[in-house]
Amino acid sequence: MITARPGAQTPAVPPLDDETDALLDSLLGFHPGIDLMVSGMRLLLTGELTSDQTQTVASAVAGDHYEQVDVLGAIRAVMLRLLDPATNPGLRGLTAEVQQQVQQLALQWASAHDDQFPRRLVAETAAVIDGV
Repeated sequence: MITARPGAQTPAVPPLDDETDALLDSLLGFHPGIDLMVSGMRLLLTGELTSDQTQTVASAVAGDHYEQVDVLGAIRAVMLRLLDPATNPGLRGLTAEVQQQVQQLALQWASAHDDQFPRRLVAETAAVIDGV
């Protein structure tokens, strides 16, 4: 465990590990929106945060296990809208059968997303940081 002595300066945030840095780099260039998301992730990973900011950011990213009003919930909404021909004109040139298959797969992904992301653990972690 890394701790700082009371009154001592907080140590600087270490640079990203090679694996995380390479992962983020590999996401660049697909679309300006994804580039912005990557920039935001880099800022979260390399910016100096207090413990209060850390628990708040963790909760905002993946900690709302009741209503899914968090970044993961927003990504779910983006994926459902992106993969729905009714809301993405770019899919309308596909055959009706392919459009339906894409939409069904998106709904299956969203369902798995709802079941598999352990938001409760993030919420509990944020509560521990907050002293609750």
